[in-house]
Amino acid sequence: MAKREKKLVANNKKARHDYFIEETIEAGIVLTGTEIKSVRAGKVSIKESYCKVVNGELLILGMSISPYEQGNRYNVDSLRPRKLLLHKREIMKLTGYITKKGLTVVPLTMYINEQGKAKIEIAVARGKKNYDKRETIAKRDAERDMERAMRRRR
Repeated sequence: MAKREKKLVANNKKARHDYFIEETIEAGIVLTGTEIKSVRAGKVSIKESYCKVVNGELLILGMSISPYEQGNRYNVDSLRPRKLLLHKREIMKLTGYITKKGLTVVPLTMYINEQGKAKIEIAVARGKKNYDKRETIAKRDAERDMERAMRRRR
């Protein structure tokens, strides 16, 4: 049997632009049958989503999974809070990070792993100020210009 590779379903480019990424963690996600079918079809948006600890459980809020077209009455609310699956120790660690000033938990990517399970990569992040964003863009532009100059010299 050939192993399948990770299939990227959703990517949150805005998170890397708006936050400094401190640490990343892979988590499972609890979905219904029609939701996983929509995820496999790639109808997911994690742009405006974030994670929150409620009653000792990690929930992802603001994540949109479009209703499955053939799902009829089995479809659920597309913006409902969804539970993330982590060990208790990891949730306690994240709670410690969240209580510190300025740290939040945001999703970076959502994918289907080799076993066909939906996974989400979450990150502990610190918000960037506007001058940090401009600095990051300036560095990226400078590196791009240096690469172009090096290619022209060859």
